[in-house]
Amino acid sequence: MPKQITYLILVCCLLVALTGCATPPEPAEVSAPAVEEAVEEEPLPTDTVLPSTEASDTEETDAEETNSEDEGDPTMEMIITSPAFNEGEPIPIQFSCDGDDFSPELVWSGIPEGTASLALIMDDPDAPVGTWVHWVLFNLPADSTGLSEGVTGLGEDGQNSWNQTGYGGPCPPGGTHRYFFKLYALDISLDLEVGATVQSLESVMEGHILDQAELMGTFTR
Repeated sequence: MPKQITYLILVCCLLVALTGCATPPEPAEVSAPAVEEAVEEEPLPTDTVLPSTEASDTEETDAEETNSEDEGDPTMEMIITSPAFNEGEPIPIQFSCDGDDFSPELVWSGIPEGTASLALIMDDPDAPVGTWVHWVLFNLPADSTGLSEGVTGLGEDGQNSWNQTGYGGPCPPGGTHRYFFKLYALDISLDLEVGATVQSLESVMEGHILDQAELMGTFTR
């Protein structure tokens, strides 16, 4: 009997020892909360209408066309030129007192609507005694487009600074002078006699000039 008790005690001790050496169960892992959460973008409804750039472009084009219509077509510029020389260039000697002394060919365009007549003045503002008048023509036809070289009989002649009618070419006493061919579009025909002075012409033209143009050439002696 004492041996059985002894064996029983040993078994109990062995069980206790085994139980104490067993590894305790590990606790279940707890999932950590997510630091960042994905944000889902909500899709636009399929019936959403986006602004149209095409409509804006059309509106801008329409506005530009309207402005153009309001402004109207620009008036053609009135100009006068000569096949004999360009603006600011020397006038050939044949048109001076040292040559044949006849007038150069002149061409003009852009005469405004409502023009009744044209007038032409050629003068030299560099003359030592003041502006020297070389040529005065008035009542030129409104539908004319120029004057041929050495032309006579078109329009009516006024008086130049030599107290003569008709053209008098460049004839400076020395140096280089400028000569201006000035064309005027008038809304009336002028009631002036042949041989009228440039002062009389300018006086009756006042208030009747629709447009004007000029051509300048030089001459040196």
